[in-house]
Amino acid sequence: MSEKKWVPIRHLLRALRSRNYRLFVAGQSVSLVGTWMQQVAMSWLVYRLTGSAMLLGVVGFTSQIPTIFISPVAGVLADRWDRRRLLLVTQSLALLQATFLALVVLTGIVQVWQIILLSLTLGIINAFDIPARQSFVVQMVDQREDLGNAIALNSSMVNGARLVGPAIAGLLVASVGEGICFVLNAVSYLAVIVALAAMRIPPASPRQSSRRHILHELREGFLYAYSFGPIRGILLLLALVSLMGMPYSVLAPVFAKDILHGGAHTFGFLMTGAGSGALVGTLYLASRKSVRGLGRVIVRATILFAIGIAAFALSDNFLLSLASLALTGFGGMTLVASCNTVLQTILDEDKRGRVMSFFTMAFIGVAPFGSLGAGSMAGIFGPRNTLLLGSAGCLIGAAIFARHLPRIREKVRPIYLRMGIIQEVADGLETAAEQPPLGESVGLKSDPD
Repeated sequence: MSEKKWVPIRHLLRALRSRNYRLFVAGQSVSLVGTWMQQVAMSWLVYRLTGSAMLLGVVGFTSQIPTIFISPVAGVLADRWDRRRLLLVTQSLALLQATFLALVVLTGIVQVWQIILLSLTLGIINAFDIPARQSFVVQMVDQREDLGNAIALNSSMVNGARLVGPAIAGLLVASVGEGICFVLNAVSYLAVIVALAAMRIPPASPRQSSRRHILHELREGFLYAYSFGPIRGILLLLALVSLMGMPYSVLAPVFAKDILHGGAHTFGFLMTGAGSGALVGTLYLASRKSVRGLGRVIVRATILFAIGIAAFALSDNFLLSLASLALTGFGGMTLVASCNTVLQTILDEDKRGRVMSFFTMAFIGVAPFGSLGAGSMAGIFGPRNTLLLGSAGCLIGAAIFARHLPRIREKVRPIYLRMGIIQEVADGLETAAEQPPLGESVGLKSDPD
């Protein structure tokens, strides 16, 4: 009885068998709480100083726009350089950015242009950090079959922090102001820096591609991603959702203050609601035994994400808004983590950094255009109509992706058979192929799409 009780827990946390990944989880868990605290405090600070939804969109734009221009180059560097050292540099620079932000706020000299400039600085840092961090996961996990679980647990960390960070930030902002949130975020970076320094990563073998021109490698990675249907389809869906759906978080302060008639604590609780749903979603993915059926999960998650946004847009009640954002968080993070897992398990190792840089572009690099557009449209058509339009766009994307699922499945299957990434996929392929056509029309039987 006891053995059966603990098997699911071991399965849920199986990636923690790897020492380096345990260190990463310990350090990143602390740092991410600070990151979410800063994000909530910064959004509230901008809206408190200006009362402008447009400037909220501008700040969101400047913090993310570097990704679309810098991430492709960062992906090439992540394939060339030592990824741990690159992460040590980016995390140290992020610490300095948070320190400067805390100084201008605590000394009372803060102005909106300073916030925009520091947001742009952090965006540049993250443009290098995220592709390196995404591609570094495979080096931290000792067992290849634990990779999907590690990605899901990584998303669980993000959303566990998203659950705690905004709530703490809301209380601190309401009681002592935004500055303390930026101070705590700066301190939190020390945890991940120490964890990275303590890791024991075997030296990677020299890459022949490192002697080629950077533009040649960039073009090679782009052609690889564009010409392969499953990668292209996933990236296009992510880009659409980031453009039309993800800006709901940019407009959340407007809903908290003007529609729900609350304050900073209301905004913090709304973001916590989204984080709680996202955490449930990532725990669900971590509990899955394999990547089978993730194509179907991606479609359903996109639909739930769109429904949550629409419900939030129409709500005048705090509890209903909280529940709507929980559904939004569940759908959004389940979608992103599923897409990440599929990509990480089908791409070629020598192009991992470049493909994950395109993933970063699709998920984060496109988002600033959505943030800027949502901020502009909210001032013209109102925040409700802006979110409803975004919800409709996400539903259209889900329908198109669902239509292409059978074709994606056909192209993914040979990769799993050749690479043997998930042994049970190869072993159970013939049995799964005997399933009725209806299963084929909605998702995978033996491989992720």
